[in-house]
Amino acid sequence: MTKWRELVAEQCPSRLGLEETLLGGQSFSWTVSGSSSWRGVIGNSLVELRFRKEKIEWRTSDENPISEKDLRHYLWLEPSYDHAVDSLPWRSDSVLDRCRVALLGLRILRQPMDEVLFTFLLSSVKSIPQIKEMRNLVAERYGRALGSNLWSFPGWERLARVPEDELRQLKMGYRAKYVAGVARTLSANPSLLNEIVELPYVKARGKLLELPGVGPKVADCSLLFGAFKVEAFPVDTWISKTLGVRYGLKGWSDGRKELFARIHFGPHAGLAQQFLFSGERLGLHDRGL
Repeated sequence: MTKWRELVAEQCPSRLGLEETLLGGQSFSWTVSGSSSWRGVIGNSLVELRFRKEKIEWRTSDENPISEKDLRHYLWLEPSYDHAVDSLPWRSDSVLDRCRVALLGLRILRQPMDEVLFTFLLSSVKSIPQIKEMRNLVAERYGRALGSNLWSFPGWERLARVPEDELRQLKMGYRAKYVAGVARTLSANPSLLNEIVELPYVKARGKLLELPGVGPKVADCSLLFGAFKVEAFPVDTWISKTLGVRYGLKGWSDGRKELFARIHFGPHAGLAQQFLFSGERLGLHDRGL
């Protein structure tokens, strides 16, 4: 690994904001490596981050290192983040503001679309640790060893050569059918995901919904966390609870809740979603933080 270096940011996230960005359910390739430090995989690069004296420090593998520019881009350490936060209605929305203050600097990661789609195909009625376990089993079996017991995502072309029964042995259960189906589709059309990323949100969502096992939540998670389409607003159990209990939308369908959220939170609704998701998951409202 390279030497530790400071990752310069105009406004550094808080420790909790950084930790929740890495471990709070948008990525499944980061793990705790020590007190206030985390180790993860970005593409084929092994990266370690730590929070020291209100600053972020980083190092990367000597083989296949990531550049500081690419790491800053991945972590959204750019002026556009401040503009995105400023556009959210936290001044008049006390629920959102509580999450914003407690999770200062929480961001949307710019992750590879292929891996994000894979992990969220595995996410149905599964916890974050369970999704990580399945992701790591597949990466260890078919991916590239990067050191520190971490492996890269093997890619859809490689997964297309894996029998469905073999995928089931990696704790996927019925999800193996969807992974195998998507792998066959993407192997036959290798440019499809890149084409989807370039489409406007609504058209991109429609294309993803044509893939095996991809429903509205998987499509929106893939577009938010893998294509950086920040208008996407995935509605899962935590978000449904927040909108029902905190915003008075009990009894509303997921589709109506999503429509409300995209209107209320605006063009960066996906960033608001992550604040609300983490806030509900961590119990910020119930603890009065």
